[in-house]
Parts: sequence; structure tokens; C-alpha cells
Amino acid sequence: MRALVKPEAGPGLELVDRPEPKVGPGEVKIRVLRAGLCGTDLHLDQWDDWAASTVRPPLVLGHEFFGEVVEVAADVDSVQVGQKASGEGHVVCGTCRNCRAGRRHLCIRTNSVGVNRDGAFADFVVIPASNVWVQPDDLDPDLGAVFDPLGNAVHTTLSFPLAGEDVLVTGAGPIGVMSAAVARHVGARKVVVTDVSDYRLDLARGAGADLVVNVAERRVAEAQRELGMREGFDIGLEMSGNPSAVEEMLANMNHGGRIAMLGLPKDPFPIDWGRVITHMITIKGIYGRQMYDTWYAMSSMLQTSDRLREAVASVITHRFPAEQWQDGFDAARSGRCGKVVLDWS
Repeated sequence: MRALVKPEAGPGLELVDRPEPKVGPGEVKIRVLRAGLCGTDLHLDQWDDWAASTVRPPLVLGHEFFGEVVEVAADVDSVQVGQKASGEGHVVCGTCRNCRAGRRHLCIRTNSVGVNRDGAFADFVVIPASNVWVQPDDLDPDLGAVFDPLGNAVHTTLSFPLAGEDVLVTGAGPIGVMSAAVARHVGARKVVVTDVSDYRLDLARGAGADLVVNVAERRVAEAQRELGMREGFDIGLEMSGNPSAVEEMLANMNHGGRIAMLGLPKDPFPIDWGRVITHMITIKGIYGRQMYDTWYAMSSMLQTSDRLREAVASVITHRFPAEQWQDGFDAARSGRCGKVVLDWS
């Protein structure tokens, strides 16, 4: 089969021919039709410090995908051959305290598809049956391929009740844009999105943001005045990992505001803890998706809202055949894109 592989420690990837993966007990083999390109994949390609400390080559990359089930282990009865499916990329141990308590997204021994085990930038991928999310037969394959990042957006956005609240999203990458769409869907009063890329801010506007702010040109406080907001934002969704974005978000939160942080910073940075304390601001870290409450929530929302489905689909701006994977990586690095999808069909 074709597979996009990190062959050895160091920068670069190779599209090679590899044997099909075998199905073990409790596992399912999926023929990959589409796979989404994530920032994690860019880190692995570039082989930065995080990649070097985390990954043991050789490894097949890719953790965002949609495909068709082609084989199930004899002990699997929850998934059937022929079903369409996406996959939860975090494989948990099942035995730590959090797993046994039903908090699988907090597993202390999480093993990630495409990072710690072979992933979905290939014709076939094998994952545990418990990680398979069966999809409707008529689901657009491109949309099915972005359920993983959509799950990040849904997990973050639904961390706090936000119906009728004013929401600030910092970072208009694909997940930030999808978060704006979800916030609009669940009834936020005003949704403001910030970034330094006009291209991505246009995507956020199209997905339902009331106002977008290029923070290289003006400040969030100006947006508040433009919208007639007399007080600060009630909910902050931090998707950038940028210290200055976090600083500006904190400066524009209402007293008692709540912030969910998904964006990963490259390095540690200072926080104005005096403001956090005196303004009684709640900060919550978010990683991945709740297994599997988030999956139920995003599937249900997409099935019941044409508007949300269109907004999420609009984030997919570039599609490339698997053989043109390098063009896909180049597009993702350029910043002038939303979500990039590789076609493995």
C-alpha cells in the first residue's frame, strides 16, 4: 500500500510502498478515503524539538481521516465491514484511574495515531474498534476527514455555557473558525475572531463571526466599542498559542469571564495573574476531544443544521491527491489556507 512515512529521525517524509497493516484482537482496518493535514504533521515533517522527543521512526503519519471499514477482528461486533467511519486518534490504556472512571480523554498513557503508532496517511489504517466512529453512508468524505479537529473546536467551545454570551476567539486557524461557527450555532450573542491573516479572518467571517479583527492593525477594545459592548467578553476561546493574544484576551474579559485554551504555545510565557485573580477569571486547558461526548455532540449538530454543516465544510479550502502530499504541506505552511485534505481514494 501507499504510505507517507517518517523514515528516520530528521526532517522530511517519503511516500513509499509498505505492507498492509494486520488486524489484531479488538481492532478494525479502514480503507482511507480522505485524510486531513494537521499542524502536528508539519511539526513531524520539520522534525522540531517536540517531534524529536516524541516520535520513534519509522512511522506512518496522519490522524485525521475518513474511510470505509474493510476488516474487523473476530471479537469485534460493534463495527461492520462496509460501514463508513472516522476515528478518534487518542488510544487510551483503559486501566488508569481516569479511564476506569469514564474520563478517557484524561488518560495518562494516551497513545496517539500518527504520532506513537502508525497513522492514516496511507491506503489503510488499523485502530481499536472502540476508537471507530461510524458515520452516515451519505456523509461527504471531506467533512468526515475533519471530525478530529472539529471535535477539538466543539470540545473547546462547549466547555462553558455560552448561549447569549459575548465570545472572543483568538486565532483564525481551521479550529478557531470552526469554533466561531459552533458558537454561532449554539446561540452566542456576539462572536469576534482575531488573527493577523486577512485570508483566515475572511474564513471566520464566512463561518458566522459578527466581527473579525486583524490585531496587526487594530485592537480588540475597538471591536468592543464598534459592537456597542459596554463590558468585556464573557467567554474566551484561545486557539492561537500566541502570548500576545492571551494577554489581549485577558485584558478584554468581563469580570467572572471564562477562558478555554486549546492553542499550544512554543515556549512558556508570563500571565497577568493579578488580573486573573481580581477579575475572577476561570482558565481551562483543553486537549483533544471528550470520549465520546464530543463525538455525539458534533455528529448531532451537523445532522440537524445545514448552516453549521456548510460553515464547517467552508473551512476546507485545499484538496490534493495523496501523490501531491508535498503541495498539501506547502499550502498548509503558507498560512493562506484553511483545512488541507489529502485524497487517498
